[in-house]
Amino acid sequence: MPELPEVETIANGVNARVQGDRIVEAWFGSHKEPFKTSPAKQAKGLEGRVFQSVHRTGKHIVCELGETLAGPATSQWIVHLGMTGRLLVTTPDAELAPHTHTRLRLQSGKEIRFVDPRRFGRLELRDLQRGAAFAAAGAEPLTVTRGEFAVLFRRRKLAIKAALLNQSLLSGVGNIYADESLFRAGVRPRRQAGRLTRAELDRLHVALQQVLRHAIQLGGSSVSDYVDAEGVRGFFQLEHYVYSRENQPCRQCGTPIRKIIVAGRGTHYCPGCQR
Repeated sequence: MPELPEVETIANGVNARVQGDRIVEAWFGSHKEPFKTSPAKQAKGLEGRVFQSVHRTGKHIVCELGETLAGPATSQWIVHLGMTGRLLVTTPDAELAPHTHTRLRLQSGKEIRFVDPRRFGRLELRDLQRGAAFAAAGAEPLTVTRGEFAVLFRRRKLAIKAALLNQSLLSGVGNIYADESLFRAGVRPRRQAGRLTRAELDRLHVALQQVLRHAIQLGGSSVSDYVDAEGVRGFFQLEHYVYSRENQPCRQCGTPIRKIIVAGRGTHYCPGCQR
């Protein structure tokens, strides 16, 4: 599943390509699973609207829409990529990928396409004149302060890896970046979150933000189906220290990387570097 750096990369790419563009026509496929809002309501709410901005909130791509570029936002189109979703900006004559569920034709001649083979992604339209704007449940990992970060885990009995994945605590952190951040902080994934020292939490806070920002710079991690808004793979997977490196030697100490299960998720760590 695309995590924070991948979703941020896609959102930034879409924003750079469609900001100020107007939606002329919206087409939706016949599979009902991707549509949190009905296709008919989405089409009515999207057609004629201008993309004012596209940004990430948690693991969601949020498109702010209005009557004009400068006016107030009147609605939001919210995209969750699920396991295999792709949000692509292309041209109408580009080959149509299988499992394309949405095509938005833009005034500039471009198209936005939502492709999702496994259909775990979701598309939602919110009318801001009738309801609240979309907001993530947990804190934003890139801006949470050191003090706020420490408070999140106070008295938590669950494993720190599970706590990092809890979207009500931190919105956007997933399996890859939890493993990589814990390695860089020198913390074992099964340690009880509430028993970490303040020094350990401070190291984890720094490691998490550094890992996420560096991954964004490299376009995310392409370990499965992920590509950016132009269909280009990311490069951060080349810099993984532990994730998906089971039985390979640690790049720092040479100890074989181990894989365990924490909170139902495959978890990678170095027994030599993480305590």
